[in-house]
Amino acid sequence: MSNTRLIARLDIKGANLIKGVHLEGLRVIGDPGEYAKKYYEQGADELLYIDIVASLYGRNKLTNIIRAAAKDVFIPITVGGGIRSVEDVSDLLGAGADKVAINTAAVLRPELIHEVSRRFGSQCMVLSIEAKQQSPGHWEVYTDTGRERSGIDVVEWARKGEALGAGEILVTSIDREGTRQGFDLALTRAITDAVGIPVIASGGMGKADDLVAVVRESGANAVAMADILHYERATLGELRQAAKAGGVKVRAYER
Repeated sequence: MSNTRLIARLDIKGANLIKGVHLEGLRVIGDPGEYAKKYYEQGADELLYIDIVASLYGRNKLTNIIRAAAKDVFIPITVGGGIRSVEDVSDLLGAGADKVAINTAAVLRPELIHEVSRRFGSQCMVLSIEAKQQSPGHWEVYTDTGRERSGIDVVEWARKGEALGAGEILVTSIDREGTRQGFDLALTRAITDAVGIPVIASGGMGKADDLVAVVRESGANAVAMADILHYERATLGELRQAAKAGGVKVRAYER
């Protein structure tokens, strides 16, 4: 059993770290560089940056933020939002990112998954899925930061993404995102049962027990969290200890 990764998620709008509910109602939190450094020093295993309004520009605007962050943090960085081409990926990797998370562009042109995987390796290609429940046991893929329906079934899309070369899946529950009600365990389980690649659960973490539940009950390989960290309801060190106490294997980290 490998270590479960604890990932600090930073949603970005312009120059600011922001947080919303259901990917809407965005509130400014602060300087993303300061928060990234804080989470790195607390022992985050990875950082996940999402340009939350990138679809409005048609391109990712995080290059400078990533370049600055890479000078202060030395853990894997994943970047998502507005990535449309292999060239976009190359620019972000050149700025210091280690992986990219692609949602909208992959739905519009699935072969992009294969192109990125073939050029940079599958470990670089994270398929980002924004999922919204339509009925019990059925979730639909949404694009453009949860604004647009795709008509695609989440589980079928996860399988296709893996077949096209995705090395990892980031699944964000729109229903739970920012609500502090816990992860969508059924959604996460449906995906982990369908694919053989690592799955990152995102959306809804309100307390440490939610982390333990999504790993032990749903088989998540990594957990992305934002609200609980940004509003200082727990530190990564406290969450790491709670994970261990709950039987979840995590990386040993001491400052």
